[in-house]
Amino acid sequence: MEITEKITNTDHEQVLIARDAASGYHGIIAIHSTALGPAVGGTRFWHYDTEEEALTDALRLSQGMTYKNALPGLPLGGGKSIIISNGKTANREALLRAHGRFVDTLKGRYITAEDVGTSPADMEIVRLETRYVAGLLSGSGDPSPFTARGVFRAIQASSKFRWNSDDLSGVTVAIQGCGHVGYNLAKFLHESGAKLIVTDVDRDSVERVVDEFGAKEVEPGEIFSAAAEIFAPCALGGVINDATIPELEVQIVAGAANNQLAEERHGAMLRERNILYAPDYVANAGGVLNGCIELLGWEAEHALRKVDGIYDTMLSIFESAHAQGITTNEAADRLAEDRLRRAV
Repeated sequence: MEITEKITNTDHEQVLIARDAASGYHGIIAIHSTALGPAVGGTRFWHYDTEEEALTDALRLSQGMTYKNALPGLPLGGGKSIIISNGKTANREALLRAHGRFVDTLKGRYITAEDVGTSPADMEIVRLETRYVAGLLSGSGDPSPFTARGVFRAIQASSKFRWNSDDLSGVTVAIQGCGHVGYNLAKFLHESGAKLIVTDVDRDSVERVVDEFGAKEVEPGEIFSAAAEIFAPCALGGVINDATIPELEVQIVAGAANNQLAEERHGAMLRERNILYAPDYVANAGGVLNGCIELLGWEAEHALRKVDGIYDTMLSIFESAHAQGITTNEAADRLAEDRLRRAV
Protein backbone atom coordinates (compact mmCIF):
# COMPACT_ATOMS: atom_id res chain seq x y z
CA MET A 1 0.00 0.00 0.00
CA GLU A 2 1.34 3.41 -0.98
CA ILE A 3 0.57 6.17 1.57
CA THR A 4 1.35 9.84 1.03
CA GLU A 5 0.83 12.83 3.31
CA LYS A 6 -1.15 15.73 1.87
CA ILE A 7 -0.26 19.29 2.85
CA THR A 8 -3.33 21.50 3.14
CA ASN A 9 -3.92 25.15 3.96
CA THR A 10 -6.08 24.20 6.93
CA ASP A 11 -5.61 23.60 10.63
CA HIS A 12 -5.82 19.82 10.22
CA GLU A 13 -3.20 17.83 12.10
CA GLN A 14 -2.73 15.18 9.43
CA VAL A 15 -4.17 14.21 6.04
CA LEU A 16 -3.16 10.95 4.40
CA ILE A 17 -3.97 9.46 1.01
CA ALA A 18 -3.52 5.75 0.26
CA ARG A 19 -3.64 3.56 -2.81
CA ASP A 20 -3.53 -0.21 -3.01
CA ALA A 21 -2.97 -1.56 -6.50
CA ALA A 22 -3.99 -5.13 -5.68
CA SER A 23 -7.52 -4.21 -4.54
CA GLY A 24 -7.97 -0.96 -6.47
CA TYR A 25 -8.35 0.89 -3.17
CA HIS A 26 -8.11 4.70 -3.11
CA GLY A 27 -8.75 6.29 0.28
CA ILE A 28 -8.29 9.39 2.42
CA ILE A 29 -7.99 9.81 6.18
CA ALA A 30 -8.26 13.36 7.52
CA ILE A 31 -7.46 14.01 11.18
CA HIS A 32 -8.60 17.46 12.22
CA SER A 33 -7.82 17.36 15.94
CA THR A 34 -6.67 15.00 18.68
CA ALA A 35 -6.64 17.71 21.36
CA LEU A 36 -9.40 15.98 23.30
CA GLY A 37 -8.52 12.40 22.44
CA PRO A 38 -8.20 10.03 19.47
CA ALA A 39 -9.87 11.27 16.30
CA VAL A 40 -13.20 9.54 15.72
CA GLY A 41 -15.26 9.69 12.54
CA GLY A 42 -16.92 7.37 10.06
CA THR A 43 -15.87 5.95 6.72
CA ARG A 44 -17.74 7.36 3.74
CA PHE A 45 -17.86 5.14 0.61
CA TRP A 46 -18.77 7.45 -2.25
CA HIS A 47 -18.09 8.37 -5.85
CA TYR A 48 -16.27 11.65 -6.45
CA ASP A 49 -15.34 13.12 -9.81
CA THR A 50 -11.86 14.01 -8.56
CA GLU A 51 -9.58 13.27 -5.63
CA GLU A 52 -9.64 16.99 -4.81
CA GLU A 53 -13.43 16.87 -4.42
CA ALA A 54 -13.14 13.92 -2.06
CA LEU A 55 -10.40 15.70 -0.10
CA THR A 56 -12.56 18.81 0.33
CA ASP A 57 -15.36 16.63 1.70
CA ALA A 58 -13.01 14.82 4.08
CA LEU A 59 -11.62 18.09 5.44
CA ARG A 60 -15.05 19.59 6.13
CA LEU A 61 -16.44 16.39 7.61
CA SER A 62 -13.46 15.82 9.91
CA GLN A 63 -13.67 19.37 11.30
CA GLY A 64 -17.36 18.82 11.91
CA MET A 65 -16.52 15.67 13.88
CA THR A 66 -14.12 17.62 16.10
CA TYR A 67 -16.87 20.07 16.99
CA LYS A 68 -19.49 17.33 17.28
CA ASN A 69 -17.37 15.47 19.82
CA ALA A 70 -16.27 18.59 21.70
CA LEU A 71 -19.74 20.00 22.41
CA PRO A 72 -20.98 17.08 24.57
CA GLY A 73 -17.63 17.03 26.37
CA LEU A 74 -16.43 13.73 24.90
CA PRO A 75 -12.74 12.82 25.30
CA LEU A 76 -12.54 12.32 21.54
CA GLY A 77 -11.14 14.28 18.63
CA GLY A 78 -12.38 14.58 15.06
CA GLY A 79 -11.48 12.73 11.91
CA LYS A 80 -13.05 11.26 8.79
CA SER A 81 -12.12 8.78 6.12
CA ILE A 82 -13.29 8.22 2.58
CA ILE A 83 -13.12 5.25 0.26
CA ILE A 84 -13.32 6.75 -3.21
CA SER A 85 -15.55 4.62 -5.42
CA ASN A 86 -14.59 4.59 -9.08
CA GLY A 87 -18.12 3.55 -10.06
CA LYS A 88 -16.91 0.19 -11.35
CA THR A 89 -17.61 -3.27 -10.03
CA ALA A 90 -15.01 -4.13 -7.42
CA ASN A 91 -14.43 -6.61 -4.64
CA ARG A 92 -16.01 -4.72 -1.75
CA GLU A 93 -14.46 -6.92 0.90
CA ALA A 94 -11.00 -6.35 -0.57
CA LEU A 95 -11.56 -2.58 -0.52
CA LEU A 96 -12.78 -2.63 3.07
CA ARG A 97 -9.89 -4.78 4.21
CA ALA A 98 -7.44 -2.45 2.48
CA HIS A 99 -9.14 0.42 4.28
CA GLY A 100 -8.74 -1.41 7.57
CA ARG A 101 -5.01 -1.76 6.93
CA PHE A 102 -4.83 1.96 6.18
CA VAL A 103 -6.63 2.81 9.43
CA ASP A 104 -4.34 0.44 11.33
CA THR A 105 -1.21 2.33 10.27
CA LEU A 106 -2.30 5.17 12.57
CA LYS A 107 -2.25 2.86 15.63
CA GLY A 108 -5.33 4.30 17.31
CA ARG A 109 -4.78 7.95 16.47
CA TYR A 110 -7.90 7.59 14.30
CA ILE A 111 -10.89 5.31 14.99
CA THR A 112 -13.43 4.71 12.26
CA ALA A 113 -17.08 3.60 12.08
CA GLU A 114 -19.89 3.48 9.50
CA ASP A 115 -21.04 6.50 7.52
CA VAL A 116 -22.74 7.23 4.19
CA GLY A 117 -22.22 4.23 1.92
CA THR A 118 -21.02 1.89 4.68
CA SER A 119 -22.75 -0.20 7.34
CA PRO A 120 -22.08 -1.98 10.64
CA ALA A 121 -21.60 -5.16 8.59
CA ASP A 122 -18.88 -3.38 6.59
CA MET A 123 -17.18 -2.39 9.83
CA GLU A 124 -17.00 -6.06 10.80
CA ILE A 125 -14.91 -6.57 7.64
CA VAL A 126 -12.72 -3.55 8.47
CA ARG A 127 -12.18 -5.08 11.90
CA LEU A 128 -10.48 -8.07 10.29
CA GLU A 129 -7.53 -5.74 9.66
CA THR A 130 -7.66 -3.32 12.62
CA ARG A 131 -9.07 -3.02 16.11
CA TYR A 132 -9.53 0.72 15.71
CA VAL A 133 -13.13 0.52 14.56
CA ALA A 134 -16.53 1.02 16.24
CA GLY A 135 -20.18 0.84 15.23
CA LEU A 136 -19.98 -2.93 14.89
CA LEU A 137 -22.88 -5.34 14.56
CA SER A 138 -21.50 -7.02 17.65
CA GLY A 139 -21.22 -3.68 19.45
CA SER A 140 -23.42 -0.59 19.43
CA GLY A 141 -24.83 -1.56 16.03
CA ASP A 142 -26.70 0.66 13.58
CA PRO A 143 -26.43 4.27 14.78
CA SER A 144 -29.28 5.51 12.56
CA PRO A 145 -32.10 5.30 15.15
CA PHE A 146 -29.99 7.24 17.65
CA THR A 147 -28.94 9.85 15.12
CA ALA A 148 -32.62 10.25 14.21
CA ARG A 149 -33.63 10.52 17.87
CA GLY A 150 -31.09 13.29 18.39
CA VAL A 151 -32.36 15.16 15.33
CA PHE A 152 -35.92 14.75 16.59
CA ARG A 153 -34.89 16.27 19.93
CA ALA A 154 -33.17 19.11 18.04
CA ILE A 155 -36.39 19.74 16.12
CA GLN A 156 -38.33 19.82 19.39
CA ALA A 157 -35.83 22.34 20.82
CA SER A 158 -36.12 24.44 17.66
CA SER A 159 -39.89 24.42 17.99
CA LYS A 160 -39.64 25.39 21.65
CA PHE A 161 -37.37 28.35 20.86
CA ARG A 162 -39.35 29.54 17.86
CA TRP A 163 -42.93 28.91 19.02
CA ASN A 164 -42.52 28.41 22.78
CA SER A 165 -43.82 24.84 22.48
CA ASP A 166 -42.14 21.58 21.57
CA ASP A 167 -45.47 19.95 20.71
CA LEU A 168 -45.18 19.01 17.03
CA SER A 169 -48.80 17.96 16.54
CA GLY A 170 -50.04 19.31 13.23
CA VAL A 171 -46.65 20.81 12.30
CA THR A 172 -45.55 19.99 8.75
CA VAL A 173 -41.98 18.78 8.28
CA ALA A 174 -40.36 18.44 4.85
CA ILE A 175 -37.74 15.65 4.92
CA GLN A 176 -35.10 15.47 2.22
CA GLY A 177 -33.70 11.93 2.23
CA CYS A 178 -35.55 8.82 3.40
CA GLY A 179 -32.60 6.51 4.05
CA HIS A 180 -31.87 4.92 7.42
CA VAL A 181 -31.79 8.17 9.40
CA GLY A 182 -34.54 9.87 7.39
CA TYR A 183 -36.84 6.87 7.84
CA ASN A 184 -36.31 6.76 11.60
CA LEU A 185 -36.78 10.52 11.87
CA ALA A 186 -40.04 10.23 9.93
CA LYS A 187 -41.16 7.58 12.41
CA PHE A 188 -40.43 9.80 15.43
CA LEU A 189 -42.19 12.75 13.80
CA HIS A 190 -45.21 10.70 12.75
CA GLU A 191 -45.58 9.37 16.28
CA SER A 192 -45.45 12.96 17.59
CA GLY A 193 -48.38 13.97 15.35
CA ALA A 194 -46.41 15.87 12.73
CA LYS A 195 -47.39 15.89 9.06
CA LEU A 196 -44.72 14.82 6.58
CA ILE A 197 -43.63 15.85 3.09
CA VAL A 198 -40.79 13.69 1.79
CA THR A 199 -38.47 13.18 -1.15
CA ASP A 200 -35.60 10.90 -2.13
CA VAL A 201 -33.94 9.82 -5.35
CA ASP A 202 -34.51 6.22 -4.25
CA ARG A 203 -38.08 5.17 -5.03
CA ASP A 204 -38.25 2.33 -2.51
CA SER A 205 -37.14 4.57 0.35
CA VAL A 206 -39.80 7.18 -0.43
CA GLU A 207 -42.58 4.64 -0.87
CA ARG A 208 -41.79 3.05 2.48
CA VAL A 209 -42.21 6.35 4.32
CA VAL A 210 -45.33 7.24 2.33
CA ASP A 211 -46.93 3.86 3.01
CA GLU A 212 -46.04 3.60 6.70
CA PHE A 213 -46.45 7.20 7.84
CA GLY A 214 -48.94 8.73 5.40
CA ALA A 215 -46.37 11.18 4.05
CA LYS A 216 -46.89 13.25 0.94
CA GLU A 217 -44.25 12.74 -1.75
CA VAL A 218 -42.77 15.53 -3.88
CA GLU A 219 -40.06 15.54 -6.54
CA PRO A 220 -36.50 16.16 -5.25
CA GLY A 221 -36.36 19.67 -6.67
CA GLU A 222 -39.67 20.62 -5.04
CA ILE A 223 -38.72 19.89 -1.43
CA PHE A 224 -37.14 23.32 -0.83
CA SER A 225 -40.33 25.20 -1.66
CA ALA A 226 -42.65 22.72 0.06
CA ALA A 227 -45.40 24.26 2.20
CA ALA A 228 -43.97 23.27 5.58
CA GLU A 229 -42.90 24.85 8.85
CA ILE A 230 -39.69 22.82 9.17
CA PHE A 231 -37.16 21.59 6.62
CA ALA A 232 -35.10 18.54 7.62
CA PRO A 233 -32.15 17.83 5.29
CA CYS A 234 -31.22 14.18 5.76
CA ALA A 235 -29.25 13.44 2.60
CA LEU A 236 -25.89 14.88 1.51
CA GLY A 237 -24.45 18.26 2.48
CA GLY A 238 -24.34 21.67 0.85
CA VAL A 239 -28.08 21.85 0.25
CA ILE A 240 -28.48 25.21 2.01
CA ASN A 241 -26.99 27.55 -0.56
CA ASP A 242 -27.54 30.63 -2.72
CA ALA A 243 -30.01 28.82 -4.96
CA THR A 244 -32.11 27.07 -2.31
CA ILE A 245 -32.37 29.63 0.49
CA PRO A 246 -34.69 31.97 -1.51
CA GLU A 247 -36.98 28.99 -2.15
CA LEU A 248 -37.47 28.05 1.50
CA GLU A 249 -40.91 28.72 2.96
CA VAL A 250 -40.08 27.24 6.37
CA GLN A 251 -39.31 28.84 9.73
CA ILE A 252 -36.84 26.18 10.91
CA VAL A 253 -34.07 24.14 9.28
CA ALA A 254 -33.09 21.13 11.40
CA GLY A 255 -31.89 17.85 9.93
CA ALA A 256 -29.37 15.03 9.99
CA ALA A 257 -27.15 15.81 6.98
CA ASN A 258 -23.56 16.87 7.60
CA ASN A 259 -22.35 20.25 6.32
CA GLN A 260 -25.82 21.47 5.37
CA LEU A 261 -24.54 25.02 4.80
CA ALA A 262 -22.63 25.17 1.52
CA GLU A 263 -20.66 28.07 3.05
CA GLU A 264 -20.61 29.65 6.50
CA ARG A 265 -22.21 32.82 5.14
CA HIS A 266 -25.37 30.85 4.39
CA GLY A 267 -26.06 30.78 8.11
CA ALA A 268 -26.29 34.57 7.98
CA MET A 269 -28.59 34.37 4.96
CA LEU A 270 -30.96 32.11 6.90
CA ARG A 271 -30.87 34.53 9.85
CA GLU A 272 -31.69 37.45 7.55
CA ARG A 273 -34.77 35.54 6.39
CA ASN A 274 -35.71 34.83 10.03
CA ILE A 275 -35.21 31.07 9.52
CA LEU A 276 -33.90 29.34 12.65
CA TYR A 277 -31.02 26.99 11.84
CA ALA A 278 -30.18 24.04 14.11
CA PRO A 279 -26.41 23.50 13.56
CA ASP A 280 -26.04 20.11 11.94
CA TYR A 281 -23.18 18.68 13.99
CA VAL A 282 -25.16 19.40 17.16
CA ALA A 283 -28.39 17.89 15.85
CA ASN A 284 -26.85 14.75 14.38
CA ALA A 285 -24.55 13.79 17.27
CA GLY A 286 -26.81 10.95 18.43
CA GLY A 287 -24.92 8.32 16.45
CA VAL A 288 -21.52 9.07 17.95
CA LEU A 289 -23.05 9.37 21.43
CA ASN A 290 -24.50 5.88 21.05
CA GLY A 291 -21.12 4.73 19.75
CA CYS A 292 -19.64 5.69 23.12
CA ILE A 293 -21.07 2.40 24.37
CA GLU A 294 -18.11 0.87 22.53
CA LEU A 295 -15.68 3.78 22.54
CA LEU A 296 -15.98 4.75 26.21
CA GLY A 297 -17.77 1.81 27.83
CA TRP A 298 -20.99 3.71 28.51
CA GLU A 299 -24.13 1.94 29.61
CA ALA A 300 -26.92 2.06 27.00
CA GLU A 301 -29.17 4.09 29.33
CA HIS A 302 -26.46 6.71 29.81
CA ALA A 303 -25.93 6.98 26.05
CA LEU A 304 -29.67 7.50 25.54
CA ARG A 305 -29.74 10.26 28.16
CA LYS A 306 -26.86 11.99 26.37
CA VAL A 307 -28.75 11.76 23.05
CA ASP A 308 -31.79 13.33 24.67
CA GLY A 309 -29.50 16.03 26.05
CA ILE A 310 -29.18 17.40 22.51
CA TYR A 311 -32.46 19.21 23.28
CA ASP A 312 -30.86 21.31 26.05
CA THR A 313 -27.62 21.85 24.14
CA MET A 314 -29.52 23.15 21.14
CA LEU A 315 -31.63 25.49 23.27
CA SER A 316 -28.51 26.94 24.90
CA ILE A 317 -26.98 27.58 21.46
CA PHE A 318 -30.12 29.36 20.28
CA GLU A 319 -30.19 31.49 23.42
CA SER A 320 -26.48 32.32 23.13
CA ALA A 321 -26.84 33.30 19.46
CA HIS A 322 -29.80 35.54 20.29
CA ALA A 323 -28.00 37.21 23.22
CA GLN A 324 -24.84 37.87 21.19
CA GLY A 325 -26.61 38.85 17.97
CA ILE A 326 -24.79 36.18 15.94
CA THR A 327 -25.85 33.21 13.83
CA THR A 328 -26.58 29.89 15.47
CA ASN A 329 -23.75 28.20 13.58
CA GLU A 330 -21.34 30.85 14.90
CA ALA A 331 -22.60 30.29 18.44
CA ALA A 332 -22.12 26.52 18.16
CA ASP A 333 -18.63 26.93 16.69
CA ARG A 334 -17.58 29.34 19.45
CA LEU A 335 -18.73 26.93 22.15
CA ALA A 336 -16.90 23.99 20.56
CA GLU A 337 -13.73 26.04 19.97
CA ASP A 338 -13.78 27.27 23.57
CA ARG A 339 -13.85 23.69 24.81
CA LEU A 340 -10.96 22.82 22.51
CA ARG A 341 -8.90 25.78 23.75
CA ARG A 342 -9.44 24.78 27.36
CA ALA A 343 -8.20 21.27 26.54
CA VAL A 344 -4.86 22.42 25.12
